[in-house]
Amino acid sequence: MTDNVSPARPKPVDESCELIANERFTDSLWDMTLRAPKIAREILPGQFVHMKIPGMAGRILRRPFSVYFADPDEGILKILYQVVGKGSAHMTTLMPGRVDALSVMGPMGNPWSLPDGAKRVLFVLGGVGAAPLAMFGEQVLKAGVTLDVCMGAQTKDALAMKGHYEQVLGVEPICATDDGTFGHAGFVTQPAAELLEKNDYDLVCCCGPEPLMRIVAGMAADADVPCEVSMEKRMACGIGACLSCVVDTVDGKKRSCVDGPVFDARKVVW
Repeated sequence: MTDNVSPARPKPVDESCELIANERFTDSLWDMTLRAPKIAREILPGQFVHMKIPGMAGRILRRPFSVYFADPDEGILKILYQVVGKGSAHMTTLMPGRVDALSVMGPMGNPWSLPDGAKRVLFVLGGVGAAPLAMFGEQVLKAGVTLDVCMGAQTKDALAMKGHYEQVLGVEPICATDDGTFGHAGFVTQPAAELLEKNDYDLVCCCGPEPLMRIVAGMAADADVPCEVSMEKRMACGIGACLSCVVDTVDGKKRSCVDGPVFDARKVVW
């Protein structure tokens, strides 16, 4: 993207972090709070951390997690993770006082960028994709930019972070559920398309399942609006050496961990 406010990316550090809390958020989502002063002071919206999970000797690779809240004064980070396999299930057993400090690398990757002079921004979020944009939403509003948020999920209970966005926006975000249990009955792309037709936007940001991001990228392109997406690929090393998180772009193959995870959607080869 061009003419954007894009802060210099801070250099990652490997920090020994205290586990403050690890609590159930929904049926399958957990909210982890870490004391990580060095990372909390430097992390930018859209960047992530790479965590070594204790108690898993047979699995030496770190795991990437988006940060949805950072308090530089208190040195606190919060991550939202979904239980999808043995590793994430094991994470739910980690409790304050029962584990040694966690080894966490960060900040990792590139942040979201706000176009210079932007007046209105649209977020389109799918499921846990609401988390990687949470900090950027606060940044957008602090810059005096109007923010519209569309959130989609399979059911009402899966509308991750709906309460957070409602608190930040001062109004309820526009919601859609596949089963019609809350808000628009159907995919979030429908209300997003209506907003793109109704309003003039300077940027669209999308995070969620890749099919959703592909559709939203196409919608933004048709409306001639710049769009950024967070390509959350499986990662191994997190430093760009292993090439396990490659994203195909018009400029060749890029690594999500160091060249992303935030990409200009117009450059992604879907």
